[in-house]
Amino acid sequence: MKNMMTIVRGALPVLALAVLTQCTTSAKVSNGNEKTFIVGPQTADCTGVAPMKCLQVKENASESWTNFYSNIEGFTFEPGYEYVLKVKTEKIENPPADGSSIKYTLIQQVSKTKK
Repeated sequence: MKNMMTIVRGALPVLALAVLTQCTTSAKVSNGNEKTFIVGPQTADCTGVAPMKCLQVKENASESWTNFYSNIEGFTFEPGYEYVLKVKTEKIENPPADGSSIKYTLIQQVSKTKK
């Protein structure tokens, strides 16, 4: 019985370490669904299902601006400012035919610069 208790005591820290490692690994996987967007100071005319105004977005400063046809939940655009945003992306199951298959949610507004 004493040998069994010694084994259990020795195995307990190893088991706890394994559980903590799994939690850390899972947290890193969820970061794969994060993106950083640079949002331009003006919207542009674009056409989705109907004519609309699109945010101008790029993921790297060296890229060209592209039309962003979706919205970013939790973000309110104010013209005249350039933003750097961290957003979470989630795949939408069975999206509407005229909608995006990805949902964007604001995680953090990293900066807001007057332009």
